Amino acid sequence: MSMSSSLEESIRKYTLLNAADHLGRASAQSIISKLLGDMPELRPQAKKIVGLVHKEVARVNAMDKQEQNTLVKTLLPKIPRDEKKDKSITLPQLPNAAHYNKIVTRFSPNPDCVIHFGSTRALLLSHDYARQYDGKFILRFEDTDPRIKKASLEFYDLIREDLRWLSCDWDEEVIQSDRLEIYYEHAEKLLLLNKGYVCTCSSEDFKSKIVRSKSCPCRDLEPEVNLERWHLMLRDMKEGSAVYRVKTDLKHPNPAIRDWPALRIIDVKKYPHPRTHEKYRVWPLYNFASAIDDHLLHISHIIRGKEHQSNMIKQKYLYEYFGWKPPESIHYGRLKMDGVELSKSRILEGVYSGRYWGFDDPRLATISALRRRGYQPPAIRRIIYDIGSKPVEVTVSWELLNSYNRKVVDNTSPRYSVVISPVEVLIKGIEGPITVDLHKHPREKSMGLRRVQMDSGAITIHIAKSDEKKVTDGQMARLMGLMNIRGGRKAGGKITVDYYSSEMDQSRKQKLDFINWVYRRKSITVEIMMPDGTSLSGLGEDNLKKEPEGTIIQLERLGFGRIDYNRFEKPEIAKNHRSEMTIFFTSK
Repeated sequence: MSMSSSLEESIRKYTLLNAADHLGRASAQSIISKLLGDMPELRPQAKKIVGLVHKEVARVNAMDKQEQNTLVKTLLPKIPRDEKKDKSITLPQLPNAAHYNKIVTRFSPNPDCVIHFGSTRALLLSHDYARQYDGKFILRFEDTDPRIKKASLEFYDLIREDLRWLSCDWDEEVIQSDRLEIYYEHAEKLLLLNKGYVCTCSSEDFKSKIVRSKSCPCRDLEPEVNLERWHLMLRDMKEGSAVYRVKTDLKHPNPAIRDWPALRIIDVKKYPHPRTHEKYRVWPLYNFASAIDDHLLHISHIIRGKEHQSNMIKQKYLYEYFGWKPPESIHYGRLKMDGVELSKSRILEGVYSGRYWGFDDPRLATISALRRRGYQPPAIRRIIYDIGSKPVEVTVSWELLNSYNRKVVDNTSPRYSVVISPVEVLIKGIEGPITVDLHKHPREKSMGLRRVQMDSGAITIHIAKSDEKKVTDGQMARLMGLMNIRGGRKAGGKITVDYYSSEMDQSRKQKLDFINWVYRRKSITVEIMMPDGTSLSGLGEDNLKKEPEGTIIQLERLGFGRIDYNRFEKPEIAKNHRSEMTIFFTSK
């Protein structure tokens, strides 16, 4: 078999297995990273591989799932499946797990925004518990508020993309806007049980009574009358003229529990739903739709924030009225992150106002921003495992996330040289041309070498401005992996130094300063996007161009970053980023 056909076969295997792990939709970026990580000897062919992978992804994604699965089965003996997480790390036992034939969990985002780091707690715990118990994990889009928390079609796909990146494959997808008839059916049943009613009181009148534990006149109407009112809600009533309420204990200590609202009328001409448009005018509120779906979908355990504890109390009334067993509820404390916005409304406002350039702006902690900056799913997962489902409030620091991420990427990230605010340095006294072979990784020799070929005689390099004093004070210094120099003169913005020796042992004995450098004739312009949204300009070695987009690299003496190649969607942003390569900085 030729090298070309062997490479194509490997790409086909990786693509099919990636599609199998992600509901039939392969991700080119994931495949490229996995392929080059497993087979670093292919990195010199990175550009060719990127083209082949995208071609194969298009072919595989055009297949139906049955055809993909058939091909995958033939490949399983030939290539190992990717392990999603460290099997030595397990979660604590779920409460009352033995009482259920099958553990079923769900993650229920509202597609009114992308998901962020705070969302990963419910997501990862729900998904991984389902996998730990060989159960079922459901992705449920809760999109029943066309007026205030209005869903947008783009967010359904962006949320799915985030789940795939986090290796949270789902067994079933449910979209609540597809289930309005189910909610209507249960609303009628509740009216016939005389446990619900249609209230036409003004909100002010209702509140004045409910805070005094008094019932409004609508509460005591016969079920038949409420049924007629219900049908009018579905047909003719205007927004705000009626609310469907669930009967509860009017003397409950929490007034919000008393006769809570379950369904309301929306002016769909003014607020059309992005999926159903103007088809439905009566929409369920969270507690009604969620309780019904949790029962019908056989959810065994719900993992969510403490702010939902009052919702659990509300929903238990429905379970009691319908004779259902409520699922187990685990409520964790609020999750915050140092110095970053985790409010969806503020994230949306910031993006739409132009304060952030997009949902992957490095100043955000959205999943897309973390992905673009080079954070890895295992690092995020490990933090969430450490936090668990404790009911106390937790603040996660960037230092902790960076620490976990470094452990994940350190052994797989090739090293490259980049200098910030470059300063020219002329080296004199060199005899013959120089070829330098530097290891891409000091411990992982299988990653190969990065070669720098330089002319004979005087050569010009660039160093970072922060290192300028180290080569102008007359002392010796070590250019990393290259030579020892003696510091010299600065004139006209250029520094001239003398070649001294090549021996590494000498530089160690004399405890010389180590200086990062880039050969001027083999350099590219680089922009490093920092976490605060600012950028640093510099030069990088041209070997960087051999790495595909998405590669996590270590910038010598700087830190980790992710290669991005200047792909900014908005023209007004892209025009300010003209370098040959953008690197999103992750951490030191």
